[in-house]
Amino acid sequence: MKKMVMKKAESKSASVSVRKTVSAKPKATTISRGLKKQYLKSNGSCKVTFRLPKEAAADAQIVTVVGDFNNWSITENRMKKLKDGAFTLTLDLPCNREYRFRYFIDSRRWENDWSADKYVPNDFGTDDSVVIV
Repeated sequence: MKKMVMKKAESKSASVSVRKTVSAKPKATTISRGLKKQYLKSNGSCKVTFRLPKEAAADAQIVTVVGDFNNWSITENRMKKLKDGAFTLTLDLPCNREYRFRYFIDSRRWENDWSADKYVPNDFGTDDSVVIV
């Protein structure tokens, strides 16, 4: 993407307006929390990046993503702890489905995704997060 920029050029004798074409740098994608989806045309799946912010997992050591996609295994999908204290994990999920999930923190407490696509009640009197791909 290019944009036109007007810049004033100063010289000893006069002030002259000069047109200059500069390339606008694309903004980098940043994720502060929540879900990021990248759809893959090659195999009909979606790379879903789960991210639990530091505020939701203060002082946590181990966080796993637990859901329909792993038969609610509390050990299978361990997240990586980032330098900023957040946790992240990317999974390839088949498209055209909704997946219930939650985060399991230090093998003792559950947390929902604050930016899930929706929430649905579960059998335990709480809600599950849902990602739609």
